[in-house]
Amino acid sequence: MPALNHPHLHTETLANGLRVTLRHAPGLKRCAAALRVAAGSHDVPLAWPGLAHFLEHLLFLGTERFPAEQGLMAYVQGHGGQVNARTSERTTDFFFELPPQAFSGGLERLSDMLAHPRMNPDDQRREREVLHAEFVAWSRDATAQQQFALFDGLSAAHPLRAFHAGNRYSLPVPQPEFQHALKDFYQQFYQTGQMTLSLAGPQSLEALKGMAQAFAIAIPAGKKVPQAKPTLLMDSSDNSYQQAGEHRLDLLFAFEALPDSSPEALAFLCHWLNTAKPGGLLAQLREHGLADNLKAAPLYRYAGQALLHIEFTRPAHTTQPDNMIRERLLDWLGFFASHQDWVELREEYATLQQRQQQVSSALQLAQRDSEQLEPGLSEQSVVALKAILKQIGTVDNFIGQWQLPTPNPFLRTEAPAANAGLIRGQTSAHRGLRTFAQDRSRSRRERSPMQFSQALPDNTEEGAVYLRWRLESAPHSRLQTYLENSLEPLREDARQAGVDVSFSASGNEWLLKLTGLQEPMPTVLEHVLKALTKPDARFSQEEPTTIPLMPIRQLLKALPESCLEHTTTSDDLQQLWSSARWDGLATGLSAQTQAAMGLALSRVPGTPDHQSTPPLLIGSLHLWNAVDTGSSEHALLLFCPAATHDIADEAAWCLLAHVCQTPFYQRLRVELQLGYAVFSGLRQINGQTGLLFGVQSPSVAPLDLLQHIEQFLGEFERLIEGLDERTFITQRQALANQFDSTALPNAQAAELLWQGKLAGHSSDYLKRLPQAVLMIDREALLAAAQRLNRADGGWRCLASGPCSGAPWQVAK
Repeated sequence: MPALNHPHLHTETLANGLRVTLRHAPGLKRCAAALRVAAGSHDVPLAWPGLAHFLEHLLFLGTERFPAEQGLMAYVQGHGGQVNARTSERTTDFFFELPPQAFSGGLERLSDMLAHPRMNPDDQRREREVLHAEFVAWSRDATAQQQFALFDGLSAAHPLRAFHAGNRYSLPVPQPEFQHALKDFYQQFYQTGQMTLSLAGPQSLEALKGMAQAFAIAIPAGKKVPQAKPTLLMDSSDNSYQQAGEHRLDLLFAFEALPDSSPEALAFLCHWLNTAKPGGLLAQLREHGLADNLKAAPLYRYAGQALLHIEFTRPAHTTQPDNMIRERLLDWLGFFASHQDWVELREEYATLQQRQQQVSSALQLAQRDSEQLEPGLSEQSVVALKAILKQIGTVDNFIGQWQLPTPNPFLRTEAPAANAGLIRGQTSAHRGLRTFAQDRSRSRRERSPMQFSQALPDNTEEGAVYLRWRLESAPHSRLQTYLENSLEPLREDARQAGVDVSFSASGNEWLLKLTGLQEPMPTVLEHVLKALTKPDARFSQEEPTTIPLMPIRQLLKALPESCLEHTTTSDDLQQLWSSARWDGLATGLSAQTQAAMGLALSRVPGTPDHQSTPPLLIGSLHLWNAVDTGSSEHALLLFCPAATHDIADEAAWCLLAHVCQTPFYQRLRVELQLGYAVFSGLRQINGQTGLLFGVQSPSVAPLDLLQHIEQFLGEFERLIEGLDERTFITQRQALANQFDSTALPNAQAAELLWQGKLAGHSSDYLKRLPQAVLMIDREALLAAAQRLNRADGGWRCLASGPCSGAPWQVAK
């Protein structure tokens, strides 16, 4: 493993008042910007609820220099990045991530849209209706309403109790008074004194500073504006309250006049509250049947105020009173407070934060920097934590048999093994010289169901491992829940150590995926395989009580399984493992990590599978899956697979998705205003490459949504023909650049390689795909659009409504 390359962070205030944080992280493959404006929904005049959120939306509508089709959103999507914004109580955040070569163009567009917003009345009226659709969905969403209801115990005068989402009634666009308020809010807060720009990327600090200075030129200069302090969180002397609901208990603690380092202290406290290890709060609550889960998180922080929320999920048939949970919480807090300065816990917490930083994306790093939080728990944060515990009323005496959590085993750095792949007397300079024994070993490895791909460099910190089992029967949902619950403590330990662990079931397949830091990966894999074959009997097989996802997310969750053949189900774990056939893929792993994987791979349950099975093709069928989402909102997904697994077909589908992404959003979201969740893009599912279109609407039925999508696709050929040659070549090159392994984040590159393996492609798939994209001319793309409209590869529709009839047929 190479030595850790610690990122460098620099903070300064530019001459015009813009505060910047610059993070030089050489290992990053992408760059990110996070702009924080110190103004949010609580800074809006009381007469105009939702104005701050409305302005955030207006800023994305394009400028004179960069119209919407050339603006930040279209530009970022066109380069395979991600972009979004969020209005909070006291801040508004804009953030995006791009490949390095496109980063300056993104900053240029962000600067221009903030400095020169287009606010004509027609645009405002259209965007207000989009906001109203969001408001309607928010008002019908059980999760959102439950979250808003958590504030009911606060003072009625506090802004947290007020309405801030905005709708067509609170945003009277034609009124001059509203327009004056909108303009005043923009001019008061959207200036350098109110802004912090955080940049993260592989560039030098000097290069990043130059980009920040160029960004700042167009932003109006100004000084920091004092934001009004809110009233007290609670009217009475009480500083806590609780709410009891079906299978849940919410405890809320309000804090006033906390020290500046309280956000770090709250994060530290919540981390240890949330741990499920033996001897802790959750473990005891489970043991006594009081709660199945708990989640502690701050709901609000500003100007020394904070609101801590601790949510407990209750067992379905419990008869234990709610007050017993509060008593045990306070007793555990007394135990926690008795450990003066928390030395051991602080050391582990600092280590896991360092690990998280190592695997964070550029966007995650930039967003974290914009929060301006200190890493770990400093001495000032220790003082803040003691103040928090004092306001809760904690005293350092307790009666419970508590214990500190055992150290995370995956955070320990073990001594490196001898250089793998070399025989005695060899050095890395002799790596090209192989013995017959090594050749035989290599031959066995190449015939192994675990393929060690050389497509990604093996000298980085990160790697990925995929293991798939094909089963005779599909695992019953009850069994899947049991395995996932049993795996959860390990998943959390692994995540803290820098390894994301995913274990999912689709049809009669299990997929285990590990991505992140490769150093702890062999040990994590060994523990996970043991937990899957011998799960902990303490964990329940009952489906957890959860609030349903929004409809479009329910459809996305159901999509992968709909693309597989359905079989009988089984809850006999041993029988499933004994009949399982497995194969896998590992990428980015050094020779040392591969050697360390040997023990874990020798314990993979099931029979090694050397046969590749091509993904299921549906010909030209139109298959419809109706999904009961339990919502009055309508949602529809249309998945259009390529007709073959030929690399040229896949490349054409990639370019089709790239070309249509912005026009599709512009048509259905901006012009037709069908809904607020509108998207399209390329999706690879179980080795199938396809175009995916999705819409969620509060008022338009699924059949009508499908008709709008079909109408758009019917005009697709004309859209391609209308592209001038320069635009066509530019878009094609931008797409090919997105598949460059030097620019692809490790997890995305690994997922592409895995999907390529499932589709039966050769190991050089990652090199061949961008080359195939560059070979597509306009005629080839038009031919692909015709195959798409003819549904040569079939169409799959998942919708919240019933099948529309011919040519559609209900999927079995």
